[in-house]
Amino acid sequence: MKFLAITLIVHTPDPVTGVHQSTNERFREVIDNALLAEELGFDGFGVGERHERPFISSSPPVVLSHIAALTSRIRLFTAVTTLSLLDPVRAYEDYATLDHLSAGRLDLITGKGNGAAQRELFHVTPEDQWDRNAESYELFRRIWRQDKVSAAPRFRPELTDAEVWPRPLQQPIRVWHGSATSRESVDLAARHGDPLFSANVTHPIEPYAELIRHYRERWEHYGHDPAQAVVGAGTAGFYAARTSQEAIAAYRPVFEGQLALQKRLGAEPVFTTLEDFVERSSALIGSPQQVIDKVHRYHERFGHSVLHLHADAGGLTPAQHRASLELFQSDIAPVLRRDIPDPPFPWAPVLAEPASAPTPEPAPAPTPASAPADR
Repeated sequence: MKFLAITLIVHTPDPVTGVHQSTNERFREVIDNALLAEELGFDGFGVGERHERPFISSSPPVVLSHIAALTSRIRLFTAVTTLSLLDPVRAYEDYATLDHLSAGRLDLITGKGNGAAQRELFHVTPEDQWDRNAESYELFRRIWRQDKVSAAPRFRPELTDAEVWPRPLQQPIRVWHGSATSRESVDLAARHGDPLFSANVTHPIEPYAELIRHYRERWEHYGHDPAQAVVGAGTAGFYAARTSQEAIAAYRPVFEGQLALQKRLGAEPVFTTLEDFVERSSALIGSPQQVIDKVHRYHERFGHSVLHLHADAGGLTPAQHRASLELFQSDIAPVLRRDIPDPPFPWAPVLAEPASAPTPEPAPAPTPASAPADR
């Protein structure tokens, strides 16, 4: 099993202390968390894309490029790239560039995205958002694979033998399809033989398990090998401590602060007590063995081989956050890596074959005038 740390770069007051960082401080925290994830041995670090409050993650290519310059091993994920809002040509240019700058460490998780405010910002309607998402992805996919592209899309100008630069480093880039509840994203992933990433953060397990079951059905419908279907899944929260009592006590003020924030934002909480949150959500809160057991329970329903944890402290102190992630890597991840297989594809960059160099012409024989004199 592989493990990612992901941030949506929420910019709100700390749910416990009420302190509101400056924008600059929040970005600095994101970078520090990415460096910590690489230091501790996470397999990937993801940055979301949102174009509305309370997020400041409107430019993941820029953030990930900075992280790429400061890291050397960890893979870089988008979570998610909102292709329903973007020009796929411009998105391709950004991510092909980032792929080179990161030496082929980029994975994309694409999706429609959520939120009425960002739809209005980009003049996308609820009626056309799914068509935009599918069209943008399919055009993005073609540009990544073809040197010249001709297309007559509905939502951007026509392309005629268009060349888009730079050409990519990875051949091709791996694209996951992020989905919370939509069958449209699931069908798009299955049709193209792409992996699925289930959000798995808001509700109990049932709707996510149903969506993953549908993905596997559609995967086979489109003629793909069932053994090659890949699923990743999110978690609603994480805090591990040596005992369950210690974990619950430390996380309670975090949960209560987050619950208050949801109510201020006008969201109706699904889990109204910490005990219900720990029991029925995907949150991993407890002792190492409790976390391991819960991941196994979810794996029985999902068959997932990639798991994400929140990269942000989110109300924990920096010391609590680091200690919890260290405990994950020392006591939890090794067991899950042993018990649950990795995805059936290389985690390392899939690079383009270098062009064959032309065979050099043999050097001409020396002429009599230039040949050395016989001795």
